Amino acid sequence: MSNPIINDLTSKKCVPCEGGVPKLTAEEAERLLAVLPAWRLTHDGLRIRRDFTLPDFRSALKLLNTIAALAEREQHHPDLHLEGYRKAWAEIHTHAIGGLSENDFILAAKIDAVAPPT
Repeated sequence: MSNPIINDLTSKKCVPCEGGVPKLTAEEAERLLAVLPAWRLTHDGLRIRRDFTLPDFRSALKLLNTIAALAEREQHHPDLHLEGYRKAWAEIHTHAIGGLSENDFILAAKIDAVAPPT
């Protein structure tokens, strides 16, 4: 069964942000995270993060490259990390406002659509 909030997020496009947009409140972020169960708030509450454990190094690199291509299309760029040979993670926030915006959750939903299930 499809989730209307997920469908709404994946149908949107990230809107360029040059600042001047208010950060999401903790309550707004938690509401959006509720529909993205693979993601969590970072310790400072200013980013969202998803961890991946892939079968091997090539799979991890392939996923990071897939996310990078998606980020380029959206013009919203996460911080991507590879550790060891098969652990990867993505952290997303809106750099221009130093916190979370709807763009971050749009990108997270789109990453979930191309990532292997957890």
